[in-house]
Amino acid sequence: MKNYLPGVIGLALFFILSGCNSSNQGDTDAPTKFVLSDTMLSTTTTAPVRMESVRKELNLFGKITVDQNKLIEVFPVVGGSVVRVFAEFGDYVQKGQVLATIRSNEVAGYEKELQDAENTLLVGKNKLKVTQELFEGKLNTERDVIEAKSEVQRAESGLKRIQQTFSIYGLKPGSLYEVKAPISGFIIEKKINQDMQLRSDHTDNIFDIATIDDVWALANVTESIIGEVKVGMDAFVTTVSYPDKIYTGKIDKIFNIIDPETKAMKVRIKLQNKDYLLKPEMRASIKLSSMGEQQKLAIPSKALIFDKSRNYVMIYKGKTNIETRQVEIYSQVGDVTYIESGLDEGELVITHNQLFLYDALND
Repeated sequence: MKNYLPGVIGLALFFILSGCNSSNQGDTDAPTKFVLSDTMLSTTTTAPVRMESVRKELNLFGKITVDQNKLIEVFPVVGGSVVRVFAEFGDYVQKGQVLATIRSNEVAGYEKELQDAENTLLVGKNKLKVTQELFEGKLNTERDVIEAKSEVQRAESGLKRIQQTFSIYGLKPGSLYEVKAPISGFIIEKKINQDMQLRSDHTDNIFDIATIDDVWALANVTESIIGEVKVGMDAFVTTVSYPDKIYTGKIDKIFNIIDPETKAMKVRIKLQNKDYLLKPEMRASIKLSSMGEQQKLAIPSKALIFDKSRNYVMIYKGKTNIETRQVEIYSQVGDVTYIESGLDEGELVITHNQLFLYDALND
């Protein structure tokens, strides 16, 4: 502790050691009194000792994952040969954007259905026209006209159905099927390449698309502290990539099972990620915090001075009355330290310049 400055020579410039007044001003043996100079006082800060509920803190580890409610798996609706792939892993895509094209015999079958439906409608309309003309010439009955109209309506319905199929599945002339993005987001998985052959019974997804403006932090909770974890606890999340950036959230779900591989229970924290800095599978450090029922005197952690295996604070009572006080610590949570003994509520502890003052008064 005596190494904070090469000495107290520089510090002495901030203090005035004045002799006590006496009738004999030449008495060099008169006692001296410590006085905090106005210059030092202007840069000295204090904080009151307050009674506060003791905050509990748990340190956990986990990872960032996508919000499973905002993840879409894209499957091909037909088999065939992959003509071209337009999106790669990690790309951002817009809803409706073409991701790949596939040439398929199944699409050729749909094209034939479309042509047949168009021809059927054309024949039906011609028949209706002829039937109406014959009816006007008293050469057939009204029933014949009604049946012809019904045939046209059935043909129109059949054509509309096949046209909707083309629209929904992205079928194009030339036996082509376009795979389109169902949502806007990032490609987080890709299992398709140009010239790949896809079977008609292909059951695997070829793309996964996720929006990551909101993500999850999944934390592993060991069995020894499961009882201390509750829904609604405040969570502070940091990552290896951005150690100085803290994301805040709350536990919104506890998965009440133990993972057989990690031997831990998982909890979920939802985080806003508007800047997209948090990436799926990033490692994360998670601090959980909650207020307990017990109350203790609390001070800023920066007020503490550790010297000779003990903890001290500097108590400010006035420019000429600064006291060094030993304290016993109950617990320390971040920038707050809870005191077991040594302080009274309402006292002022020095939070800036305390090290200089400790050196000056305890040499």
